[in-house]
Amino acid sequence: MVDAPGLKVVFLGTPQFAVPTLDAVLASRHEIVGVVTQPDRPRGRGQKSTDAPVKARARDAGLPVLQPDTLKDSAALDAIRALGADIGVVAAFGKILSQTVLDIPRLGMINVHASLLPRYRGAAPVHRAVIDGEPKTGVTIMRVVKALDAGGMLATVERAIGPDDTSEEGERDLSTLGASLLVQTLDRLAAGPVEEAAQDDSLATYAHRLTKDDGIVDWARPARAIHNQIRGLHPWPHAFAFLGDQRLILLRSAWSADSSDAAPGTIVAAHGDDLRIATGAGTLQLTELQAEGRRASRVREFLAGHRLSPGQRFAARS
Repeated sequence: MVDAPGLKVVFLGTPQFAVPTLDAVLASRHEIVGVVTQPDRPRGRGQKSTDAPVKARARDAGLPVLQPDTLKDSAALDAIRALGADIGVVAAFGKILSQTVLDIPRLGMINVHASLLPRYRGAAPVHRAVIDGEPKTGVTIMRVVKALDAGGMLATVERAIGPDDTSEEGERDLSTLGASLLVQTLDRLAAGPVEEAAQDDSLATYAHRLTKDDGIVDWARPARAIHNQIRGLHPWPHAFAFLGDQRLILLRSAWSADSSDAAPGTIVAAHGDDLRIATGAGTLQLTELQAEGRRASRVREFLAGHRLSPGQRFAARS
């Protein structure tokens, strides 16, 4: 049996999550004829304009890169049409695509989405799944349609979420799993039509874009929920709390169902490797944290440089 010819692919993506998929298509029998990515934006403390991960990898591979400010003007649309792609692959591109864009490749566009759809449609599916304490997540390869993450599903793969996994670890693993699944899906599409499973919209949930305010810790919540918040917001925007007027970034934690009579937010232990805070239900143990403007440190090192004692109280705001 002779394999069907490979497909010509236009790739739309921007952040690090999309790079393994780009690499996987590059290593496959399919041809990337061009990459569309977001315009350069200031990043980091110095707010210097730097290449996004997908752009940097595409340039290294010698691929044509398009960075239109908008995909609504005729020049951008004509540039994508000129690539002559059979199919579009979308991986964390960062913008909703119009039907005009979706119709350019003859086979339409497919997306690598980091959730088990229809749950966690939207911009931050891994973070929200971890914050919600989900036991598993996954990747769905789906048809891109005008409605947000609502297209037919072509393939899925699952990944367990461990009780201490961070969203960073989840995204890293899912980007690799999704890359492999995407190439398998391209191989199937090259051979002919692929059956798509419709999503049950009644089961849909939405993973709204993260903001810095998502990091505010409400100590009246259960310790387990705060632990999930801390790991779900790692590496950005991070959970945080104030001790007096000092803002502390909470990086790693554990939790216990052991109760305390102290008010939520009150330090109940602060010695050696043990920094525990009372919550609305159970106690939270911080294992790594960072004073704003300083480097991250384990608790023993942090306590050696900061005078914390039982009875002091963390607050959501200064």
